[in-house]
Amino acid sequence: MAKELAPRRIAVNVVAPGAIQTDFSGGIVRDNPELNKRIADMTALGRAGLPDDIGPMIASLLSEDNRWVNAQRIEVSGGMAI
Repeated sequence: MAKELAPRRIAVNVVAPGAIQTDFSGGIVRDNPELNKRIADMTALGRAGLPDDIGPMIASLLSEDNRWVNAQRIEVSGGMAI
């Protein structure tokens, strides 16, 4: 898609969030302290993600400052499993 939409000056990227404390999957990351701790132990930043951790990355991609970012999968996981 990135090549197909490039002539129209449309960048195509994907944000791949890590484990986020939301209602997704029945809120298991948010509501299960054991799972939340296991995830926190696997991330470089020492915690599971929050919804507010993802929005700024998406806003950044929409900024003109990132006009040269195209055809990328951007993981936003707090450094999970590195």
